Amino acid sequence: SYPPLEDTAPRIVEHPTDLLVSKGEPATLSCKAEGRPSPAVEWYKDGERVETDREDPRSHRTLLPGGSLFFLRILHGRRGKPDEGVYVCVARNYLGEATSRNASLEVAGE
Repeated sequence: SYPPLEDTAPRIVEHPTDLLVSKGEPATLSCKAEGRPSPAVEWYKDGERVETDREDPRSHRTLLPGGSLFFLRILHGRRGKPDEGVYVCVARNYLGEATSRNASLEVAGE
């Protein structure tokens, strides 16, 4: 028989990297975390939690099953740059949390 698997605190195994994206294009910020139990992943942009289609079905941002953040299209207009900023992903389980490196998302050609 195998020894019981020990629960482990989350750790980030794939960090997001800086992105330069054209307005209206899709984009993915990678994040992959390991831990036991499987950590829940949340994203923060400039320190504020990012809402995805889990909270708002009309959102253009989707949290992928592995923890990456997918943008259907990068929103960018004269009135605002809702997607531009510095992102981190945070993985949590009951043993603790892990925060990824910062990744900046910039919109090209403005």
